[in-house]
Amino acid sequence: MKILGIDTSTKILSIGVYDGSGIYEHNVELGVKHSSLLMPIIQRILGVLGWSLGDIDYFACGLGPGSFTGIRVGVAAVKGLAWANKKPVIGIPTLDILANSAKEKSGNILVAVDAKRGLVYYAAYKAQNEILKKSGRYALISKDEFLKRIKLPCAVLGDAAGIYKDEISKAGRGIDILDKDHWYPKGHCIIELALKDIKRKKFNNAFDVEPIYLYPKECQIR
Repeated sequence: MKILGIDTSTKILSIGVYDGSGIYEHNVELGVKHSSLLMPIIQRILGVLGWSLGDIDYFACGLGPGSFTGIRVGVAAVKGLAWANKKPVIGIPTLDILANSAKEKSGNILVAVDAKRGLVYYAAYKAQNEILKKSGRYALISKDEFLKRIKLPCAVLGDAAGIYKDEISKAGRGIDILDKDHWYPKGHCIIELALKDIKRKKFNNAFDVEPIYLYPKECQIR
């Protein structure tokens, strides 16, 4: 079984591959260049692996929330590749991908991604024995509302953890603000979650996968 997974919802392009025996990843900062560099990078990775697109059994993609344009680029690319090759798609919320990087923690895991304008993309999880369970919905909330939702003890990750580090620290002892390795999605986390969904037969055809924006579209288009 071969899997290709990508997330383009942040300034980092995260790519993961699975060849049936191991997981490999490529994470590179592209800023706003996802649309021009995504396919060349995918083609280069496939060339190194000796794969063709037709060899891939499943395509996985991060659904957001995050950059409106970035999400569209990644989801559209995966939907196109899956449709052309008649293969299924696993859509994975980006906040779940981020949370997965902290699954070794125990207790409350808070994911906070900068949504600009003083807003935060937020999700809360409970971690136990490397199993994550989401508590509540994915949300777009103000920075102040996010600070109110901090439950001690907890681990906080996502790039908003860096931006609001000082204010988060004031919430009290028992807060573990994770470093930059946990601020952006990682390719291996995409594959790990995709494998779980495949085992549960939780996948779709290309036309049924929908992005998660949270921000109203009209707020993103100028």
